[in-house]
Amino acid sequence: MTVRTCLPWPDKRLRTDADEVSGITDEIREIWDDMIDTMEAMPGVGLAAPQIGVMLRLAVVDGSTERGRAVRLANPEILHSSIELREHEEASPNLPGVSATIKRPRAVTVKFLNEQGMVDRRDFVGIDATSVQHQIDHLNGRMFFDRLSKVKRDMLLRKAKKQG
Repeated sequence: MTVRTCLPWPDKRLRTDADEVSGITDEIREIWDDMIDTMEAMPGVGLAAPQIGVMLRLAVVDGSTERGRAVRLANPEILHSSIELREHEEASPNLPGVSATIKRPRAVTVKFLNEQGMVDRRDFVGIDATSVQHQIDHLNGRMFFDRLSKVKRDMLLRKAKKQG
């Protein structure tokens, strides 16, 4: 297992849709293991494969306080989102030093391939729901700041550039 380097913004891969995973192999499991190590090293509550330059629809999410409970997802797809929204301060290791408050559905139901290669469904609530939505955005070539108004997004990117 390895901690991988996160791509620096504005690497074009962060704006590219990730490829579908055709099946769960030992190579996919190794990537997930590296992703969990990388997430823990940040520390963070989730990571998508494109963030480390792997252009596959893979994500890990662990919002637990005790850690070690990461959910491994391949080809995650949101089937249902709650009407109730939740605000949370979001950030990304791809653009360190900046964050923004983002509103997302408080709960989501997600379909994905699990570690055994079986189609699974799971309800995510609270921080896990926020994280899984954030990771799916990454898989679709979107960053958290894309959910901000143009003015707020421009301010955030200027601040990041000054810090960089």
